[in-house]
Amino acid sequence: MEPRTLAALAVVLIAAAVFAAVHFRSARPHSVRAPDPVNEAAHARTSGPVTDGAGAPEPSPGPPPATGPGGHIVVDVSGKVRSPGIHQLPSGARVADALRAAGGARPGVDLTGINRARVLMDGEQIVVGAPPGPPAAGSTGGAAAGGGSPTSGPVSLNRATLEQLDTLPGVGPVLAQHIVDYRTQHGGFRSVDELREVNGIGDRRFADLQPLVGP
Repeated sequence: MEPRTLAALAVVLIAAAVFAAVHFRSARPHSVRAPDPVNEAAHARTSGPVTDGAGAPEPSPGPPPATGPGGHIVVDVSGKVRSPGIHQLPSGARVADALRAAGGARPGVDLTGINRARVLMDGEQIVVGAPPGPPAAGSTGGAAAGGGSPTSGPVSLNRATLEQLDTLPGVGPVLAQHIVDYRTQHGGFRSVDELREVNGIGDRRFADLQPLVGP
């Protein structure tokens, strides 16, 4: 054979060998790397919080007691105490705190009917040692000896607020204040007849009020 033919044949054989080698290499199986396991900590960070009966949020507490400006309350302590009058107490104070602020009850006064552990509210009145009587009509209730729930009936001179006294015929804000001042100074009304001694109440006005009020 001629040298040119031999050279061409050699080139063809080399190309065939290279092609065969590449084809054989590509047909071989390759190992595949297994995926990394999921990190439980990362899963916990991305997952939302799981709530059950034990982890459920607790209900929010009810509204706090009514307070006055600056976190204080003002109460009126009247009746048979050593220092009756208006007293300022910190928010959350109880009836016992109001009694201490008023100097305590006078000797011999029975405090059985007063709940001294009750939390006070701003603007409340506490009457100590007043004789039991029907509560004021529509009264929201103050702390007084004898207690009891509000019922309809005569307006109590010892328990009624200024607003309730103001609703009586012929009684305005000024006369209502005179009534409150009298019961504070004298430890309450022992009878309706004492209403005659209040400044501004004459015989005619007393006759109009007598059937509408009680001690």
